[in-house]
Amino acid sequence: MKYERIIWGVVLLFVGGVLLLDNLNVIEFYWRNVWGFWPIFLIIGGVNMLLNRNGSQTGSVVSLGILIITLVFLFVRGQERPQSRNWLNFWKDKDIEANIDWDDNDTSSTSYEGMKFAEVYNAADSTKKTVLNLSGGGTSFKLDETTDSLFEASVNKRRGNFSLTKTTTDSTNTLTFKMSDKRRGRDKDNWSFNTGGNEVNVRLNTQPIWTMNLSMGAGEIDFDLTKYKVRSVSFDGGAADVKIKVGDLVPIADVRVKTGVANVEIKVPHGSGCRIKAHTGLASKDFKGFIKKDDGSYETPNYQTSKNKVFIFLDGGLSNFEVDTY
Repeated sequence: MKYERIIWGVVLLFVGGVLLLDNLNVIEFYWRNVWGFWPIFLIIGGVNMLLNRNGSQTGSVVSLGILIITLVFLFVRGQERPQSRNWLNFWKDKDIEANIDWDDNDTSSTSYEGMKFAEVYNAADSTKKTVLNLSGGGTSFKLDETTDSLFEASVNKRRGNFSLTKTTTDSTNTLTFKMSDKRRGRDKDNWSFNTGGNEVNVRLNTQPIWTMNLSMGAGEIDFDLTKYKVRSVSFDGGAADVKIKVGDLVPIADVRVKTGVANVEIKVPHGSGCRIKAHTGLASKDFKGFIKKDDGSYETPNYQTSKNKVFIFLDGGLSNFEVDTY
């Protein structure tokens, strides 16, 4: 009997069973509770290799026993309500800073440097579609204040380079604000960990109708959009902490989030009808006040009757998705 196949079969049965029970609302399972215990699988593999060197099946039997005990523990632990809502708190709690040095001769300072960027607002801009492309790795972006300019950003820069460009046509303004870190010919705009610690406060004009494209490899996004007319906001990132608060100043708003390992919190107006479509794999989902439909989507009770609509599309792996009304 090939115990290795049995071991993997047990793991797949465990994951599939938990997902099924969670989807049927039999249990409420929080995958982020068990994420930190992944090294146990390395231990199981090591035990199997050490005890199975001479063709004996002892190692596989011991490994299978350890695996079953571990899965029972994880099953119980996964149903406990998390103390933290952030998947990445094990970095923060231990005060660990990811730092990848691509250039051993780099002598750039790690102290903070203040920078400001701005793009003036013209009256003609209010009639144009306005697109904001924003990207940066290891950066914290926050939006809550307005400005008389079209766009402003105050940066506390630790490393990396920031730039703001604007292109315009008869119908569209496109603003691109990004962080890049070019070393040895590489441009790591969206995922550079060695630029961690940057902080950016963004301010926007309230007159245009905004389309936002946000991307990062690792970092934080905290966008309060209640003061702005936002037609759509898209986020594409890896290990990130994302908070988006949607307003009700446009009749239809789209929110699209695609992540790897992330904590995502979205708030929508209580008076707006909201529909969620989720392709979330092993992600944890918490959609307060939403009703699950036969097609697998989720809707607020007032979705059919409300004047304003918010459509949310979620795509993530080992992430935590929370959607609530305010």
